[in-house]
Amino acid sequence: MAEDKLFQLSIISPERVFFEGRASMVELNTSEGEVGIYKGHIPMTLLIVPGIVTITGEDGKKLAAIHSGFMEVLPDKVTIMAEIAEWPEEIDINRAKEAEARAERRLQMKDPMLNLNRAEMALRKAMIRLELVQESQRK
Repeated sequence: MAEDKLFQLSIISPERVFFEGRASMVELNTSEGEVGIYKGHIPMTLLIVPGIVTITGEDGKKLAAIHSGFMEVLPDKVTIMAEIAEWPEEIDINRAKEAEARAERRLQMKDPMLNLNRAEMALRKAMIRLELVQESQRK
């Protein structure tokens, strides 16, 4: 891959520097929809929503789960600050399935004190984790 098509990509979560390296493209979900960023993109800041991030680099594609945060895009550097970032092999499938079932039960309750946004977000995070594991097993 030509060096001039690569940009610096950093994905940082509160616990660690999740990814640091060179990429030709990064794709992820934002509050504005799904975006793909290449080197030379116009500067902007975007809010990240839970989803799968695809990192295309010199050694192929890598998939990870990203749960909320923001992204700063500069022409030669992209920085993602994520609440949670996980590689497929870090996901406990049983725990994700339990979280999905728990969130679905909460959403079915008619309790006016229930925070629906929180339950919906928990469901989305569990579904993203399970989707990432399925996608990574296909490759």
